[in-house]
Amino acid sequence: QVRLVESGGGLVQAGDSLRLSCVSSGRTFTLDKMGWFRQAPGKERELVSVISRTGFNIYYSNSVRGRFTISRDDALNTVYLQMNNLKLEDTAAYYCAAAREVYGRDLSADFRLFGQGIQVTVSS
Repeated sequence: QVRLVESGGGLVQAGDSLRLSCVSSGRTFTLDKMGWFRQAPGKERELVSVISRTGFNIYYSNSVRGRFTISRDDALNTVYLQMNNLKLEDTAAYYCAAAREVYGRDLSADFRLFGQGIQVTVSS
């Protein structure tokens, strides 16, 4: 069974840090690019970050670049999102995503498998 399971969310204050984790099972992790999306109430889901299967290519949205760091541990089938200097506007449900990486395709494309999501709430 293919599963993506997120952990590490919670309630923090502005300026604090959190690290999200996502464990993938039922897929060949080393063939997948991995991403993090988020969705705030009343807003569309947005792409936050992507890491390629090798880890060499990484994408960040403008809203998190310089504050968030994505990484992966292939031995643990896990992708992480280190979130520093959290802001009120980072409050959202965060979703891990996986997609088979295809040469020549955009790094942000083709994500259709998502985890159940985990809540991150930043208070003032």
